[in-house]
Amino acid sequence: MPQSSPFKVLSIVEATTMNAVAKVTLEFYRTVRELADASEPSVEGRVITFARGNLQDQPNEFIQTFRDAGIEVEVIQERRRFDLSVIPSLQKLVEGHQPDILVTHSVKSHFLMRRSRLWRKYPWVAFHHGYTTTDRKMRVYNRLDRWSLPKADLVVTVCQAFARELTSITGIPIEKISVQHNAIRPLAAASPADVKSLRQRYGLTENERIILSIGRLSKEKAQIDLIDAFARLCESELELHARLMIVGDGPERERLLAAANNSACHERISFVGQVRDVQHFYAVADVFVLPSHSEGSPNVLLEAMAANVPVVATSVGGVPEIVENETSALLISANDPKQMAAAIKRVLGDEELAERLTKNAATLITKNHSPEQYARSLMALYHDTINRRRQYLVQ
Repeated sequence: MPQSSPFKVLSIVEATTMNAVAKVTLEFYRTVRELADASEPSVEGRVITFARGNLQDQPNEFIQTFRDAGIEVEVIQERRRFDLSVIPSLQKLVEGHQPDILVTHSVKSHFLMRRSRLWRKYPWVAFHHGYTTTDRKMRVYNRLDRWSLPKADLVVTVCQAFARELTSITGIPIEKISVQHNAIRPLAAASPADVKSLRQRYGLTENERIILSIGRLSKEKAQIDLIDAFARLCESELELHARLMIVGDGPERERLLAAANNSACHERISFVGQVRDVQHFYAVADVFVLPSHSEGSPNVLLEAMAANVPVVATSVGGVPEIVENETSALLISANDPKQMAAAIKRVLGDEELAERLTKNAATLITKNHSPEQYARSLMALYHDTINRRRQYLVQ
């Protein structure tokens, strides 16, 4: 019996590093390839991205990672962020590949899809991952999405909170929005030798309790609240031997460094910087803290849950859709360092609580956030989108 042609997915992604959007996209393509090897229908995945300058000899991290994974990446040269001159190249590439479905992942790719009019010929699914700022830039993005997204056949977002926001901002009917929480492939366990090496590198003693936070150093991630909470914890719990490790980089780095240096416990706060492989840090952590003021379906939350690290997190965005307070995490109010400090103290001081949180969180990962479940769900959405468009054209 002849094998049917592969289902063609063409993703338009703007990224230079392996950020959260890039990781989600790569994980989808890896998983559908594995499912095809297990005799499920095959998927042919390609990516179009944009770049400034010549990346022929030294492709950026995003391009190199995808190519290393065997995923074809087409690069369109651009002169600036919203460069309309890229549209003819975009149209040519799409027409050359003849995808079954087009997928866009951010404000710029949504805008270019609408402006190029490719949505008139090809079924279009737009992913809304949320906005990372709360300033004038976000208001501009809101206006662009209000113009672009209503033309998409389907909008996929990462939490119910974002779905409600999208309906309010863009006027898109809620039935045209699908919520898909992110998935996570559990990280490979760090070896004892790697853990020992990390402890030596940062001068961590065996009895030192490690409070870990991973994420972009930006205002909405609110590491400033965590530094405040840690200072309160050190002042109130004089016998607590703990260290705060902040992994990541971003525009708030200098401000956070200044806040840490002004703290009475500054010598116990470590800024690690950007790290590609974070499993070693989860391996030494006693508690993971997500202090954000705004979140969607945070990968770091899922990573901590999968790594069996108890979680303290602010109850914002999609976080309370993923974990339940007192059952799989301790949820606290945003912008409340005092409450954060109290929650961290509870986890560090109560082994039974920490064990219960990690056990229940691990169960949730297996039940709700497996890559296979996520990939199958997206493929069902893609096929349904195509069928609905066909039915509309027949009418």
